[in-house]
Amino acid sequence: MNAEITLSGNEFVQRFSATRRGARLARRLASQQLATWGVPFGTGLSDDVALVVSELTANAVLHGNVSGRDFELRLLALPDSVRVEVSDSRGERLPELGLPDAEAGSGYGLHLVAALSRVWGVRPRIVGKTVWAEVVGAAGSAEAAPESGPAVSNLTT
Repeated sequence: MNAEITLSGNEFVQRFSATRRGARLARRLASQQLATWGVPFGTGLSDDVALVVSELTANAVLHGNVSGRDFELRLLALPDSVRVEVSDSRGERLPELGLPDAEAGSGYGLHLVAALSRVWGVRPRIVGKTVWAEVVGAAGSAEAAPESGPAVSNLTT
């Protein structure tokens, strides 16, 4: 696992080994980072971001894994939301919002991401892809936005 952490302003970036353990650690560190930004554990925004991180990192491990390559988690504190970005090395395997397989108990991840996010999408990279989602806190609540997030408008890709 890469120990390199970048924290600048309201951005958190970390690379993780593309394993189940790496995905679990990404979720825990995302919740910790939100707490650092003033979004307490157990609030709606914290729980929603943790679930989105969990689903996107699990997909990176299961479907975006290339042997010997890590995945990257990036969190951005925006004025009214938290943007979650997960990058992996498999650009040819794009996520699909298909029908879940009830018998296998799988295929629900992107449906959860879509339900919890204002908007989500995929952006190609030179190597691989980035799947991103913007999670908004409860309207009008104290948890609606992390403190002093950078101003970004019309961010859809």
